[in-house]
Amino acid sequence: MSWPAAGRLGSLYRGPDYNVAILQFNNKTPSKVLGVGEAATDILRTIVKKSGLEPMVLTAGEMKEQERLIELQQTGALKKGLKDAAAGFAPVDFRISGAITAYNEVEESVNTILTQSKTAIARVQVDYALVDVATGQTLLSDSGLGEYRKKTGGLLGMGSRSTADPGLRDGALRDALTKAMTRMIEKLNTIPFRSRVLLVDGPNVVIRAGTKSRLEPGTVLGVYRNGAELVDPDTGRVIGRREKKIGEITITTHQSE
Repeated sequence: MSWPAAGRLGSLYRGPDYNVAILQFNNKTPSKVLGVGEAATDILRTIVKKSGLEPMVLTAGEMKEQERLIELQQTGALKKGLKDAAAGFAPVDFRISGAITAYNEVEESVNTILTQSKTAIARVQVDYALVDVATGQTLLSDSGLGEYRKKTGGLLGMGSRSTADPGLRDGALRDALTKAMTRMIEKLNTIPFRSRVLLVDGPNVVIRAGTKSRLEPGTVLGVYRNGAELVDPDTGRVIGRREKKIGEITITTHQSE
């Protein structure tokens, strides 16, 4: 399978302009490769931006608060999501967390009578997860590999010496994270648009959407009324609600973002 470059990811995402929080990637490589977690976070932020989403990096304190909120939501102790119906798209919609679990560099040499060439190869393994912040649901959790090759060469004894190259590490990370982002975009594209009714004024209905929803005028949306909570009898966890369709609305215009 061939994967698109990071610069073309934006053309693959078709949904609302969500805010995506990126948590600092953990460095779980056996040899604790210096700076690999920080590099992964910075590279992913660029990839998320190019994909058409808005990246946000959380601090350690904010991360712990998010974890606690999601834990409460999952147990049903906290039924209201982090996003407020009137808050627009400013809060965090989704978050990405992960770890670099393996990294290595090898060198392959090819010598002829007069020339020699060397190919430096970096390989990395990345574990990652995509979470819906409002519900605490893990939408995607997976592991992926990345690889980057750089070839040098010249006459025997000239121009073939290789030194440490941070571009190898970043190239392998960019390859792995681009693949991961492609999978996450595929998942986000399957999620239907959901919003809340803010105001009913005669035949006119105002919903939380705006230009960031990327809904074209003429789009028809179903309107549902929430019913009783659905509770798992074994765990006591709220896993959803009954919904009853009560009508449809047609998008005519956007008031703002």
